[in-house]
Amino acid sequence: MSVTKDMTIEQILQTDIGIAEILTSAGMHCLGCVMAHGENLEQACAVHGIDADVLINMINAYLESK
Repeated sequence: MSVTKDMTIEQILQTDIGIAEILTSAGMHCLGCVMAHGENLEQACAVHGIDADVLINMINAYLESK
C-alpha cells in the first residue's frame, strides 16, 4: 500500500505506526491533535511549511522497504 497526499494523518498512521517517526522528524509534531483526524497530509504540510511531495516520497520509500 502507498500513501497519498489526500489521506488524513490518522489514515496514514493506521497504515503503519512507524510512519510517525518520519512525520515527527520532518517537523510535524502534532500527530495526536484534533486536526490530524480531519486534515489531509497536503494541508498539514502547508501549515507546517513542509514539502508534501518530499514527505510522501519518504513515507512510500519506507513502506516499500518493509
